[in-house]
Amino acid sequence: MQRALFSRGALLAQQTSAALEGPLAARSAPVLLRQDRSMSSVTIPPPACMLRPLEVPLRYLFGPGPSNVPPRILAAGSRPIIGHLHPEMYEIMNDIKKGIQYAFQTENNMTIAMSGSGHAAMECAVFNTVEPGESVLIAINGIWGERVAEIAERMGKRLRTGLRTLNKYTTLIPIHKPVLFFLTHGESSAGLCHPVDGIGDICRKHDCLFLVDTVASLGAAPIFMDKQNIDILYSGSQKALNAPPGTAPISFNDRACHKMFNRKTKPVSYLFDMTHLSNYWGCDGKPARVYHHTGPVSGFFALRESLAILAERGLEESWKKHKEVAAYLYRGLEDLGLKLFVPERDLRLPSVTTIAIPEGYDWREMLTYIMKHHHMEMTGGLGPSIGMVMRIGLMGYNCEKTNADMALHALADALKNCKKSKP
Repeated sequence: MQRALFSRGALLAQQTSAALEGPLAARSAPVLLRQDRSMSSVTIPPPACMLRPLEVPLRYLFGPGPSNVPPRILAAGSRPIIGHLHPEMYEIMNDIKKGIQYAFQTENNMTIAMSGSGHAAMECAVFNTVEPGESVLIAINGIWGERVAEIAERMGKRLRTGLRTLNKYTTLIPIHKPVLFFLTHGESSAGLCHPVDGIGDICRKHDCLFLVDTVASLGAAPIFMDKQNIDILYSGSQKALNAPPGTAPISFNDRACHKMFNRKTKPVSYLFDMTHLSNYWGCDGKPARVYHHTGPVSGFFALRESLAILAERGLEESWKKHKEVAAYLYRGLEDLGLKLFVPERDLRLPSVTTIAIPEGYDWREMLTYIMKHHHMEMTGGLGPSIGMVMRIGLMGYNCEKTNADMALHALADALKNCKKSKP
């Protein structure tokens, strides 16, 4: 039996060689000899780094994400792997769907978790609802609006942008007959939590889908998908939800589904095609789920546990806790003489606080000092806010006043010991 299989393998290799290199190659040295030689000629040795044990430092992740993962969620992610198409896996996926519906405050049936980071959900939303020749309107209040604009531009969409602000908002929503309007609810690059009320109503009046990014705000600031007439909402696992990076909740309402499933062309991505993903997640009403891709099984375990913790705590309590700890941090920062980047308190993102870089200081030097001496991650700006702010994230598991005190102490130490240039 083994000889027969080997002979068929040798024949296949010979046929492949002939197809690729032409008739002369098929008549060259025996294929079997070449196979033996190739299997016994390892020329690249095992890398020395892979012969050492894995080492990962323990750090306080007080940046904009990922945040530290609590032991309960780490334990969930380390459970034994099961098949991604096993009935038990489907049950866990069904639990995740219900957990996302609670976190989003929606009854949408078309609710799933993407295999990938928040960017996967971002691209999924645009890929599935916008077709060639259609226009998209994007509110740019930080890097994530810029990122969606680039995604739409790469797809050849007609593009209009508005609301080019970082630390404030505008009530003017220009509508130019787009099929989709994008807004970031929790703009982590600016530390801004943009108001959402009323925008969904305007979009419906103009027959435009309303897409909202809540990666940095889910679980930290109120969002009501159904009540606020949000057509598509997505998030990420690694911020206030406290799961490891790699899964991304997303939900489509009936308006979005009608647009998505009545398109004239296929989405540009097979992996993100909701025609297939809706079946994989059991949202299309069909009796059987067909293989589409291998989902991140351990990641789904962790996401399910993080949503369970949110449900046990309650959304209202989670929102309240983030608001209280953020207010405590604001007072401490002001006591240090630091200026908050977003002037209006009600517009500040509770999960990620932005500080205007103190005059005379090198922000990179400060952040390097804090990492070296306090094993603590804080970050600078991102995209349009680079060189303007430093960012502190206290979200989910890290959302505690004791952690705020640690961050304030590290900042005070950096202000004292880092060189200050002359004004």
